[in-house]
Amino acid sequence: MLPSGRENPLLVVDIGNTTVTCAVFQQDAVIDMFGFSTDILAEPDRLPEAFHPLAGAGPAVRDAVLCSVVPAVSESVRDYLARSLGGEVLLVSSGMKLPFSLHYESPSSFGVDRIALCAAGRKLFPRQALIALDVGTAITIDVLGAEGVYLGGFIMPGLDLMAGALHERTAQLPLVSIHQPAELLGRSTVTCIRNGIFWGCIAQLDGLFVRISRELQEQGEGEPAMMVTGGNATAVAGLLAARPQLVEHAVAKGACYLYELNASRQ
Repeated sequence: MLPSGRENPLLVVDIGNTTVTCAVFQQDAVIDMFGFSTDILAEPDRLPEAFHPLAGAGPAVRDAVLCSVVPAVSESVRDYLARSLGGEVLLVSSGMKLPFSLHYESPSSFGVDRIALCAAGRKLFPRQALIALDVGTAITIDVLGAEGVYLGGFIMPGLDLMAGALHERTAQLPLVSIHQPAELLGRSTVTCIRNGIFWGCIAQLDGLFVRISRELQEQGEGEPAMMVTGGNATAVAGLLAARPQLVEHAVAKGACYLYELNASRQ
């Protein structure tokens, strides 16, 4: 849980490449949640339709925080929510007050979803090195030291991106939906693609966790905590040898925490 000191509800809007997840937080609890396709945000006249569920979200929501990896729609959504809610609307960015030290060559290029995930991880594991895994459209791994210093990470294609690339860049391979196969080995083109992508991803993550953990311990950071979130997190979490803690909606929770650190009205 990520405790909050605020009494009033807060809307967290997590704008991903494919979907938008909206969560209304009251203290540390999610009291309402809804979502829709990111494509809707490209049509400003559809914003009232997209955010209509807020009308039934219980106590009036006035404040919001946006965590958007789609810059083209960020400002229009922030402006709409500022007008319709009438409160303070913040955008997650590297320029915010952060609960960790972001050592990155170009901080402004560090994904805001990764910023929020690191914030959530720092709140959950404040005195421990951390490996934070997000399994979504892209797969990201971010690593924090025990003192809260960002040490580095990885960005890799997600399961569906890998399937799409095989289909688009070859003449004959079909587009295959990816889910956990019943067996290790495929016996058709479809199952060979599915099994190769899925089990290859598991093996890749297992190998990286081992290497990262070894490097952290060699640097005196101790045994790291491990957490996983994202749209495909439930599909992979229980199969990873490291058994990372599954944290649902970790990006939204981290964005909520960042709002608390940066809001002008405390």
